[in-house]
Amino acid sequence: MPEIEPQDQSLKALTGLHLWHAPMSSCSQRVRIVMAETGQNFESHEVNLERGEHASEAYQAIHPKGVVPALVDNGHLIIESIDIIQHVAGKDSPLMKAASHEILARADAAQADLKLLTFEFLFRGAPAKPDAAVQAFQRNHKNAWLTSFHRDFAAGFDRDRIEQAVARTRDDFEFLDARLSDGRVFLAGEQMSLEDVAWMPNAHRFQLMGWPFQRTAHLAKWFERMKQRPSYRKGLSEWENPAAIAMFTAYSAKRQAEGTGITSFAGLSA
Repeated sequence: MPEIEPQDQSLKALTGLHLWHAPMSSCSQRVRIVMAETGQNFESHEVNLERGEHASEAYQAIHPKGVVPALVDNGHLIIESIDIIQHVAGKDSPLMKAASHEILARADAAQADLKLLTFEFLFRGAPAKPDAAVQAFQRNHKNAWLTSFHRDFAAGFDRDRIEQAVARTRDDFEFLDARLSDGRVFLAGEQMSLEDVAWMPNAHRFQLMGWPFQRTAHLAKWFERMKQRPSYRKGLSEWENPAAIAMFTAYSAKRQAEGTGITSFAGLSA
């Protein structure tokens, strides 16, 4: 559903573009990249996920699922990142016209696996949150799927669950690699599109995890091209916390050295 009725009726009085987002959220990165590609400015409302601000009553009145991003465009509320990037690009934009709904839907479906693997191979290396913060999140957040996910993470994900998520990601990347094998510059052809926007943050996130992109040479070259775009810098890298990136890199290397990194799953080391 592209647009929803806001619980917080004050949102209807807002003019211009207002974006509730988190600096290192992959879905937020998508939206900021489109903003940069289209030269649009937005009023920034950062949501601190580490502090559990997405579990606050105030934020859940903006986004009923309590996740980021959320966009208000002149009083109209849109909450799903794929819907947001299509809205921001506009139906007549080359970014929109060149994009395949199949590829966008595949990127949307991939987010659940990206989330699980991010928590396992990056966030597990972060200091544990205080019990009081964990309990407050469980008590205040109304998204049952998300609170269950956090409980599963604390208990440790089953190996089979990780294995399946890695296998689906491998299949996605091999699919994209085959799409690029005809020498095209962008995922949709010779024109930058929302397909590229939707997958750029995913490639970045998995690179942090130590994903073996040498297995998909066409995709690896595509990602190197995408990293050279000003929108990648403005929408993604400039928002990153260098200390967090350093922590993720160190933890990923540690897992790889121990033989428990992401390449130890789904036959990636073969």
